[in-house]
Amino acid sequence: MLRPVVAGLDGSRESLAAAHWAAREALRRRLPLRLVHAWEGLPDISGRADLPEVRVPQSRARRMLRDTVAQLAESYPRLDLSSEQVHRQPGPALLDEAENAELLVIGSQGLGAVGGFVLGSVAMATAVHAERPVVLVRAGETAESEHLPDVSGRASAQTPHRDVAVAVDTDGPCDDVLDFAFRAAELRRAPLRVVHAWHVPLTHGLPDAGTRGSLRQEAERGLAALLEPWRQKFPAVYVAEILHEGRPAHVLPRAVSGSGLLVVGRRRRHPAIGAHAGQVTHALVHHVTRPVVLVPHD
Repeated sequence: MLRPVVAGLDGSRESLAAAHWAAREALRRRLPLRLVHAWEGLPDISGRADLPEVRVPQSRARRMLRDTVAQLAESYPRLDLSSEQVHRQPGPALLDEAENAELLVIGSQGLGAVGGFVLGSVAMATAVHAERPVVLVRAGETAESEHLPDVSGRASAQTPHRDVAVAVDTDGPCDDVLDFAFRAAELRRAPLRVVHAWHVPLTHGLPDAGTRGSLRQEAERGLAALLEPWRQKFPAVYVAEILHEGRPAHVLPRAVSGSGLLVVGRRRRHPAIGAHAGQVTHALVHHVTRPVVLVPHD
């Protein structure tokens, strides 16, 4: 059974952009799209469903979901589309949806807070605790945003895709991250920009040019060795290896600028830990305006 792409929806500009991005990704992957509006509803109101304070919110919620389905069906007629309004709290509902999804797509307001579906910390907790990749999409993201401008500099959906960027740490496990990034680039027929930040350890004191050059060469060799099996597995994907000196949280947001999609890993966390995504991931979600994929790994 195919895992669907799942998009969380609440009618905000962010979640609508996320739904459209999810539709395009589902078509690229030849997967169904499932729209979910998680709404825990109102307190027990047996016998009072005709009250305006009950009827109006319910009507708006149903109309929002119905209108979005109609819009996506018109824009993407080949899309296998389904939808459901889930009467649960959004956070737990999304986590459950993610378990059976190829990826989960939700709206993002940036600035470290995932908006649209639920407010700040609850939504970020969903993003950092999901067992499947989660894509954060900003308001204003369009099909044209994924592509390079045309020869006159105007936005177009007919030009080649922008490259896919992936931030990697050569000292930790990143197979799941690289697998997602290479497949995303292959699906888009786009180059893959692999970005790695290296820095001089504090134990080296103030390094001279020779020491810094030696450490950079070591970082280059480590990155090349990490990517070699993936180059062989995805020979059609053009790979650009980019190294920057500095702390990852400081240099990576600039290093991935201009990409159409950013892929970054995040360590799996126990629910008791909270909604912290890690310094590097937080910096990227905060600064990068393009869709960001958080890929869980051990």
